[in-house]
Amino acid sequence: MKRVGGLFFLGFCLLFFSTIFATEKRGIVSYVEGDVKKQPPATELWENAPVNTPVMTGDRVRTYLDSRAELELIQLDIIRLAPKTIVDIMKLYEETKEKKLKTEIRVETGEIWASVHEVSAETEFDIAAPLAMAAITGTVFRMKVDEDSTTQLKVYKGEVKITNAPASLNLTPQSLKPYQIQGPRPVEGPHEVSLEQWMYIIKSMQQITIDKQGKVVSVGKFSPKDPEEKTPWVEWNKKREKMRLKRIQELEKK
Repeated sequence: MKRVGGLFFLGFCLLFFSTIFATEKRGIVSYVEGDVKKQPPATELWENAPVNTPVMTGDRVRTYLDSRAELELIQLDIIRLAPKTIVDIMKLYEETKEKKLKTEIRVETGEIWASVHEVSAETEFDIAAPLAMAAITGTVFRMKVDEDSTTQLKVYKGEVKITNAPASLNLTPQSLKPYQIQGPRPVEGPHEVSLEQWMYIIKSMQQITIDKQGKVVSVGKFSPKDPEEKTPWVEWNKKREKMRLKRIQELEKK
């Protein structure tokens, strides 16, 4: 009974905060370390973004050298920015024609760590890179985008559907092998053959790397013992994850 009451209270809190965010803001900067700035829509100016700065559709957020940031969104969804990262908040819980709440965040360059609640049928949550888009379904993952657009995605919990053809590919679960819509085909005019379209399902403790041409160059498992999983950036995120889970558990107990 106490468990049910805790879940009801957590649901009430999420609804309460969702109402506040819907009328005022749909996300805030919840952590800042170093130099963090925000660029509102229709301006070229970057302004300082201290803790509690509102984040909304159309904003861009960036970190600089030796800087980190954390964005807390409506449903306690979290996006963390590594140093020298730029993200473009294309949509933040915007209602679509199909009456769904759509979120789309683009990583222009740098690296993010994301913790997203399980996505319902009425919600869409996408993270995009220059050459691919990932559909999120209740996941903990990180995405790194190099200056040449080479992209790496690592999933720690849950699963992510990633494709280079978000507009024409039906994102239904497939195996780890690429799901091909069609082979290369000639197009009108003096253009090169079109790039083959693909989609992967990346599950817990799996990774995928896409080169600057948009081709998948590696896919498979990774280990917590890998050197890349022991960096200060990863360790910091793990600590923040524990803090986040503790907050949720405390809400459930009330």
